[in-house]
Amino acid sequence: MSGHSKWATTKHQKAVVDARRSNLFTKLANVILVAARSGGDAEMNYSLRLAIEKAKAANMPHANIERAIKRGTGELGGAQLENITYEIYGPSGSAILAEVLTDNKNRTSAEVKSVLNKFGGKIAGSGSVSYHFDRRGIIAAKSNLSADEAELLIIDSGADDYEKTENGYLISTGSKNLKDICENLKSNNFEILSQELALEPKETINLDEDDSAKVIKLLEALDELDDVTEVNSNLG
Repeated sequence: MSGHSKWATTKHQKAVVDARRSNLFTKLANVILVAARSGGDAEMNYSLRLAIEKAKAANMPHANIERAIKRGTGELGGAQLENITYEIYGPSGSAILAEVLTDNKNRTSAEVKSVLNKFGGKIAGSGSVSYHFDRRGIIAAKSNLSADEAELLIIDSGADDYEKTENGYLISTGSKNLKDICENLKSNNFEILSQELALEPKETINLDEDDSAKVIKLLEALDELDDVTEVNSNLG
């Protein structure tokens, strides 16, 4: 019996992992699809290039990436996706933005509201939460130069801020400068580990352990929804 129980547990764990991977690939494909509407050439379409790089980093199969691009450019059929941002008041005064891509707004709205009802969130008025966030360019990079040399080059590149990490540097910049700063760093022998456009809170809030746990549960539940592509909060 124990062997059967162990096998059943293993199969269950694999099913959970496979489901999460499938969910992630669906989210990544949708982001690629939307980016590809502005053109299917990643060399000319920087948003598409970022989306593809993120998908590759998650080991998304090449065939899935190509299919998402073709759906975005109209070469393949498929339902039209709508981009919606839900502004949310979370527990203990937290502010949350949930970005979704959906082919059925009513279904998605019902799913989001169900999660909010369960975990203590509520829909906020338009603009009442989004003003807490800025769209930023985030670059992870490393360099073989000395710390002084590397940090001077980061500053000279026009980046707004940076911090030292175990793997190199995490660099923050305005969303419109992301491409130029990446190219600048590459020309100065930095290796770009990743680059993305992300929403960052202008200020964060610090909560005690119990209240933080409540916010995190809500964030995780929202992120598990198939149509949600990105969740951001001002939790410190």
